[in-house]
Amino acid sequence: MSVLITGSIAYDYIMQFPGYFKEHILPDQIANISVSFLVDSMKKQRGGIATNIAYNLALLGERPRIMATVGQDFAEYRAWLEQNGIDTTGIVEIPDDFTASFFVSTDRDQNQIASFYTGAMAHAHTLSFKQQRGNGAIDLVVISPNDPRAMVQYARECQELRLPYIYDPSQQIIRLSGDEIKDGVRSSTMTIVNDYEFEMLKNKTGWGDDDVARATQTLIITRGDKGSTIRAQGKQYDIPPVPPSHEADPTGAGDAYRGGILKGLLKKMPWEITGRIGALAATYALEEHGTQNHRYSLEQFEIRFREAFGKALGW
Repeated sequence: MSVLITGSIAYDYIMQFPGYFKEHILPDQIANISVSFLVDSMKKQRGGIATNIAYNLALLGERPRIMATVGQDFAEYRAWLEQNGIDTTGIVEIPDDFTASFFVSTDRDQNQIASFYTGAMAHAHTLSFKQQRGNGAIDLVVISPNDPRAMVQYARECQELRLPYIYDPSQQIIRLSGDEIKDGVRSSTMTIVNDYEFEMLKNKTGWGDDDVARATQTLIITRGDKGSTIRAQGKQYDIPPVPPSHEADPTGAGDAYRGGILKGLLKKMPWEITGRIGALAATYALEEHGTQNHRYSLEQFEIRFREAFGKALGW
């Protein structure tokens, strides 16, 4: 199957704060907050949700294609993606602009404060799946956080063209209206969010848990170190996490999970196995700084999967 992933492509600036945010944020002064955190380190990394998901899916032996907009500073990143098995033919460079940038600070409790500069991503709505058909078949689309206009357009195009799609609104729930979110969830093959985003989604739409589950074929809620929950075909699957050998950086673990879920879908694995593939993929990301610095072979993944769950993948 051919997977087309849409979403942000960005450079990540990852900073480490040696203390705890909670000790420096005064709850009774939230309306007037003005605080600065002196960080100990900063690293520039390749990032962006579309590229993070694609990178993890490529590690698992697939060749996903990305459709996104980037800036004039993207040449080296493009070459690196191609070297790592990712199809970049759908990535369009916008002259005289820069690739989107993500700035995140992480404290000792792994809490994060982040900002995102849109840059060339603001042009994502100018792209269309209709333009991509010349680059090959599209069997499954991933709509991940992106320019909000693009996300709305992509969901409608998928419905118009009858393209199966995974809806992953995540960080952009705050920018999308309740009706836009409902439109994205409806007709989706899958909707995936974390537990906090799930509460935001329900607040925006006025839906309850069962309303969301009924609107999509499969609902996945990730819960950090508590694992994840998959609701599909009237059943619920509680997926345990895979404990990391060491914890380096939580940034990108959710994207890695999504890459694992995609692999399970492509291989038509049962949900109990698909969820666990996602869980292990997330742990690999958690064990390295940055979102695309972890590596493993399929054989290494299979061995660790068997060690973690007592089952062979058999793909």
